[in-house]
Amino acid sequence: MRNYFLLLASFFIFTIANSQSRNHNVSGAIIERSTGDPLEFATVTFFTSGTENIVTGGITDLDGKFTIRVPEGTYDIRFEYISYKTITLNGRTIDSNTQLDPIVLEIDSESLDEVVVRAETTQVQVRLDKKIYNVGKDLTVAGGTVGDALNNVPSVSADVDGTISLRGNENVRVLINGKPSSLAGFGDSDVLQQLPAEAIESIEVISSPSARYDAEGTAGIINIILKRERILGFNGSVQASVGIPDNHSLVTNLNYRTQKFNIFNTTTLNLRRPPGNAFFDNTYTSGAFDRITEDRIYERDNRDIGINLGMQYFITDYESILASVYVRPASRDDDNVNETNRFINGNFDSRTIREEFERRDDNRSQASLNYEKIFDPNNRDHKLTVDGQLSWRDGNQEVNISENEFSGSDPNGTLLAQDLIFEDQKSFGYLLQADYVLPIGENGQFEAGFRGDYNDNETGFELNTLNSEGELALDELSNTFNYNENVTAAYVQYGNKIGSNLSFLLGLRYEYTQLKGLTSPFFEGSDALEQYFPDGEIELDFDNRLSNFFPTVNIIYELQENENITFGYNRRINRPRSWYINPFPSRSSRTTIFQGNPSLTPAFADAFDIGYLKRWEKFTLTSSIYYQRETNSFERIQEDIGLVTEDGINIIINRPINLSTNERIGAEAGMLYNPSRKLRFNGSFNFFQFNSQGEYRGRDFGAKNVSWFARLSSNVVLPWDFNWQTNAFYRGPTENAQTKHEGIFAMDMAMSKEIIKDKATITLNVRDLFNSRKRISETDTELFTSYSEFQWRERQITLTFIYRFNPQNGNDRSRRGRNGGGGGEDFDDFPG
Repeated sequence: MRNYFLLLASFFIFTIANSQSRNHNVSGAIIERSTGDPLEFATVTFFTSGTENIVTGGITDLDGKFTIRVPEGTYDIRFEYISYKTITLNGRTIDSNTQLDPIVLEIDSESLDEVVVRAETTQVQVRLDKKIYNVGKDLTVAGGTVGDALNNVPSVSADVDGTISLRGNENVRVLINGKPSSLAGFGDSDVLQQLPAEAIESIEVISSPSARYDAEGTAGIINIILKRERILGFNGSVQASVGIPDNHSLVTNLNYRTQKFNIFNTTTLNLRRPPGNAFFDNTYTSGAFDRITEDRIYERDNRDIGINLGMQYFITDYESILASVYVRPASRDDDNVNETNRFINGNFDSRTIREEFERRDDNRSQASLNYEKIFDPNNRDHKLTVDGQLSWRDGNQEVNISENEFSGSDPNGTLLAQDLIFEDQKSFGYLLQADYVLPIGENGQFEAGFRGDYNDNETGFELNTLNSEGELALDELSNTFNYNENVTAAYVQYGNKIGSNLSFLLGLRYEYTQLKGLTSPFFEGSDALEQYFPDGEIELDFDNRLSNFFPTVNIIYELQENENITFGYNRRINRPRSWYINPFPSRSSRTTIFQGNPSLTPAFADAFDIGYLKRWEKFTLTSSIYYQRETNSFERIQEDIGLVTEDGINIIINRPINLSTNERIGAEAGMLYNPSRKLRFNGSFNFFQFNSQGEYRGRDFGAKNVSWFARLSSNVVLPWDFNWQTNAFYRGPTENAQTKHEGIFAMDMAMSKEIIKDKATITLNVRDLFNSRKRISETDTELFTSYSEFQWRERQITLTFIYRFNPQNGNDRSRRGRNGGGGGEDFDDFPG
């Protein structure tokens, strides 16, 4: 079957004859007056002569050259580059192929300061299938991580434990430079807490993905575009951060570029010790104790090194190949203490202290190869890109858990339980991808592609517990679980413009999915799992295959130049990850067990989105209304299946199930307001309602919930050019089938100053100023009720110093602002 799809991919590499019209090529070059250097990515725009009606346009290439196909006529031609004076050629008649004389631009010193300020703010661009946020120079995340930066993007939020959600929905697909990547983890988001925020160029929020993107992720896609300099010569930056509690990092970005090749390297060293805490108050309807309170203290010691090294070779002006390697060895030591107080009939009975020491090594590697071919020198959109990617992960952890009981008759404590757990995780994946784009006519574009994404995951779980002789012995729950997720996909899409206002993009994606699991218990013939499945036997080995089509529709209608309406429809899939399917339970404590469900089937969602955007001179408004209906949606439930510990405490099983139907409807609005060069605001508001319906074991697990979250950021330029930034975030209460979560408020503040002739920046920031970013929850089940408070990371103070060296013409900030505003249209040029 896989060979069949590999052969099918060749279907998409073809040429369609393009009809000829009375169009002519206009060519030229744009250079800088002071040095004579070419200005790459400068803008060339053709207006109907004497008006502001745009007919066509384009940008210069890496050599400052442009070739634009223009209908016959008379035009005013405008040449622009940020922080440079604009030049306009008026009344130029184009009736044949035309070679213009070189256009020479000079720096506009009066507007340079304003340009620098604007380049540091978050800007938004709307495409047919996404919104692009140039995160700019966000002071509050200096010295922080990609996870911190995502928390400042409208529609996106990160929970107290780092879980990322889009419009309140956690089923998000995270891509790096448009592709699945080990930088974003093998199905987890932990690594996003290691990547530095300084590495981000822009963030694409794709709530209505086109057919080009994976169908995975019912909430949509977050695509993180990493920086890579385009300036000729040797340049880069060094960033050093120190923080309290310990949050130390060193990041170097180095780039060397010539006309024929570009070599780039990003190296990061991180040492972080973020303390956390939690509190639980549980009451039980049965068991030896009617109330148990818990106080937990988390001490973490995270160390990692990340190296991304690559080179792009420009074979010709229209053909290039890029190779990159990413390596990230990391280790982590966690020392957690859990103190419980146990009560009978409201009276104190006994106390236990549980100590858990975990040592984890997690090594990730990735090798990528990208080839790009532009077929038409007169239209750079006519191109083929081919990607290959290999990813490895080798991780292991050792967890030593001991629990002692203290009572009035035994004040010195008695060993109650001891566990020694070894877990190995090995992952290997490879990706093959080809995308072909063919412009048709003036505004039409046909695109087709193929993707094969194949992943093999192996988890070894070895549990040693105390036996009747008081010695550690291998438990029957020890096992090895192999899980394969193979997805082969092909797509076609076509976009065009009808009249001068209406643009559309229609697509269809086909995905063939294989989900295969093989469980190997250490003890052959063991029936240890039977007690965890009261409904009867469970199929430990499975091979599920799915064949699905995913249509997409994206439409944009331009009411006027700075105002438009968008409509999007797409069908998405949510495939269960390996830990959601692994039937062998993993024990976080004696009384709490998480167990995967091999009977889980993928969930499917249909999503609709209507958006509106309006730009004024100093104000930008974005808004949308959305609706999503998901079937077979996942829900994690907690239940009692009759298991108790040696001292009579009920064991709670936490497992995912398919909970029938989930409907979500909501509205969001965002605003960018720049009343002056010294004052800027960025705010967003999201209101949503979800309604889930379903039963499990005869119990209704349906829930209906209305919630919202809001974000406001302000930036003020103080005397002596100090910058002050404040970010505030509030997420309203939420609830699911069993648990209610209280609202969360958090505020970040930062101050920065440019020094050393604007080549360096020093920033002091405080994240979670009031130490209020806590998840407070109440859970109600037939067996127990629970009140809990959980704080993943306490208040953080960080001092960061960034130095940029060898910027071209000493104007690096304005150029970084221009390049950052380009969005992610050329993300295939980036490593990852």
